[in-house]
Amino acid sequence: MSKVVVFGTGSFAELVHYYLTHDSEHEVVAFTASADHVTTDTFAGLPLVPFEEVTRLYPPDTHAMYVAVGYRQVNRVRAGLYAEAKAKGYTLVSWVSSRCTNYAASIGDNCFIFEDNTLQPFVTIGNDVVLWSGNHIGHHSTVGDHCYITSHVVVSGHCHVEPYCFLGVNATLRDSITVAESCVIGAGALIMKSTTPKQVYLGERTKPYAKSSDQINL
Repeated sequence: MSKVVVFGTGSFAELVHYYLTHDSEHEVVAFTASADHVTTDTFAGLPLVPFEEVTRLYPPDTHAMYVAVGYRQVNRVRAGLYAEAKAKGYTLVSWVSSRCTNYAASIGDNCFIFEDNTLQPFVTIGNDVVLWSGNHIGHHSTVGDHCYITSHVVVSGHCHVEPYCFLGVNATLRDSITVAESCVIGAGALIMKSTTPKQVYLGERTKPYAKSSDQINL
């Protein structure tokens, strides 16, 4: 059990507080954010303190931290704060939902793995990875550091997702491919071949039908 300070004041941070409180042995004791984002003394009923002062108020020898920041700048904002928190001496906790099917070989620090994920045998998850609910990570696949996988994504077996990638809702990767560093895979995209760094793939959007709903027979 750790006393945890959560970095962040958005909905992700609020969810982290909820899950750690209801489905872990950790105790969230405070929130922190950069001083220019601290406009009140509390968040979610707990103290909110400037990140610049957090080591004095919640020392790293008695407190851990989780960096609850999203995927801005293809995860590089979160990665930068992750590095700053480690430089301050904090242990960064990871959380895996009790409702996750987890056979992974290893999971790094500052990971948050929501309910209904399936991590098959021989899967490796790097550091600072977010797996939102309902994903399938196939056997012998690797997810690199600082990735963000949204919901209901299928990563087939023997895939390699390199660092700083974002995978949108319902994206699908066929087996034995590599998604190169800093790629953005949009919602509903089907990736059949390995990518090159910084590529962006957008799934084809459904077009509206020519007739309205009161003009068709259902």
